[in-house]
Amino acid sequence: MQTATPNLPEILIVGAGGHGRVVLEIIQAAAQFRPAGFIDADAGLAGTTIAGVPVLGSLNVLPRLLQQRKGFRAVIAIGDNRIRRTYAAKVAAAGIELVSAVHPSAIVSPSATVGRNVVIAAGAIIATEAVIGDSVLVNTGAIVDHECHVGDGVHICPGAKLAGRVTVGAGAFIGLGATVIQCLEIGAEAIVGAGAVVIHDVEPGATVVGVPARIIRSQDRILLPA
Repeated sequence: MQTATPNLPEILIVGAGGHGRVVLEIIQAAAQFRPAGFIDADAGLAGTTIAGVPVLGSLNVLPRLLQQRKGFRAVIAIGDNRIRRTYAAKVAAAGIELVSAVHPSAIVSPSATVGRNVVIAAGAIIATEAVIGDSVLVNTGAIVDHECHVGDGVHICPGAKLAGRVTVGAGAFIGLGATVIQCLEIGAEAIVGAGAVVIHDVEPGATVVGVPARIIRSQDRILLPA
């Protein structure tokens, strides 16, 4: 692992849970930023350290930090899609630039487009002409193949695979080890369960599970499994 040098730009990691620890290691491995501290809503964590990095407090400390010194960047290290987007908006409103954290072992095509506040974990692949929106989490070993479009605030879990030209709507969740075949559309806020194999489009807000994937919940009602 590379060690960040003191003259690198400072970064705040918002979220001091398990995902925050993963993001800390990504930042340290990439050596593009120097971790200045964690921000977390848990008041009990304030004043503690995680892997030698201090927990500075909640979002309420941001004005004081910005008075002390300028130039902070931030990344939101929270797994929950809605909370991650909410915190991203609050941090941006405070005048802090949101940046992405990309593990050096990840493969990101030079023709891909990656938004702000994106976390791309170890071993992930973003292929040719893929488009990744803001506040997306592409977790360990996940694959986003050619010409996929991934909307804002999506979580693609470890080992999940999107074949070519898949569209994933904002806020959707693609579960651990799930597979989505080519040219399908996963609607906004949809949930694809762990290990599912998706062979048809998934409507917005629906939950699908199984091999092949079947709907167990739509936007307005729970459905009995077939």
